[in-house]
Amino acid sequence: MSAAAFRLLLALALAAAALAARAAPPIERVKLPPGFEISLFAEGVQDARSMALGEKGWLFVSTRRAGNVYAIRHGGRKALEKVTIATGLNMPNGVALRDGALFVAEVSRLWRHDAIDAALPKVPKPVLVHDRYPTDRHHGWKFIRFGPDGWLYVPVGAPCNVCDRGDPYASITRLRPDGSAMEVVARGVRNTVGFDWHPQTKELWFTDNGRDMMGDDVPPDELNHAPRPGMHFGFPHCHGGDIPDPDFAAGRRCEEFAPPAQRFGAHVASLGMRFYTGAMFPPEYRNQAFIAEHGSWNRSRKSGYRVMRAKVEGGRVVDYGVFAEGFLDAEADSAWGRPVDVQVMPDGALLVSDDHANAIYRIAWRGVAGR
Repeated sequence: MSAAAFRLLLALALAAAALAARAAPPIERVKLPPGFEISLFAEGVQDARSMALGEKGWLFVSTRRAGNVYAIRHGGRKALEKVTIATGLNMPNGVALRDGALFVAEVSRLWRHDAIDAALPKVPKPVLVHDRYPTDRHHGWKFIRFGPDGWLYVPVGAPCNVCDRGDPYASITRLRPDGSAMEVVARGVRNTVGFDWHPQTKELWFTDNGRDMMGDDVPPDELNHAPRPGMHFGFPHCHGGDIPDPDFAAGRRCEEFAPPAQRFGAHVASLGMRFYTGAMFPPEYRNQAFIAEHGSWNRSRKSGYRVMRAKVEGGRVVDYGVFAEGFLDAEADSAWGRPVDVQVMPDGALLVSDDHANAIYRIAWRGVAGR
């Protein structure tokens, strides 16, 4: 092959790759319950991860690999403008809002952008809130949210697949908005990347990712319920409520620890979760939890890659099932999308972020005949 022909083929291949990268995600493959529809809310949002909703038409979106934080101005149904708030951060997975200020969590530091809703598209300079979290990058990315008590909740993942390093590792902590008085509120939590408080009881619920290297189907990921501080959820001694760890179970019994409220599939990587508080969806969805399953990376056949729902009553999960699927082609064992987080919008629509397709989707109720 001549040099000129090679250059032509290379140029064509690069052009085809660029076109594929710009192609819209194939959302027509997503299957939803009758009466629901999915649309593209935002595309080209590199590594879109956790979301937090502002009060003046801005949606704040974190990343993990990209190191960026974005603000997306929207008209409710679709993104209108994207502003990059920060770049070059250390796995800034966590974003949360309080009194018009945006809090951003890196691996070991928390930052605050004051009055950001009012200032955008101008970006306020960040103020350091706290810089004493561990620097371990293994499970070091953080999902953060303010609880009903006004404290900022910050998880600290286990810095390993399975180990016992003591506080504050494998825990959920909380601190005051000024960064003071940090304390551990839940232990035995390997790596939570999503939590919320039930709208009625104000009790904490959170997802947790199970350990690896015990097989394709063991142990399960978990949805856990923490109605009070100080509970222990088993890691690293016990998994899924009744599975002793082969290396760390000695001298401990699974009965010592709080069992999961719901066992998920193994390795599905259950991440963001929200209780549905909108008015758009049918009444039976009110106060149900929506959970994003990012999907497996260490299983012989892929699993997860979907959005689940869980109905909670009396502190228990009474119904559980699939809400949105089709991001995974099971026959080909390949996925085009990986859900990360969910966010209820003011109009009641549900946003789903996707760090693989670099997009955010909007799921809305359009109604069905007879309803």
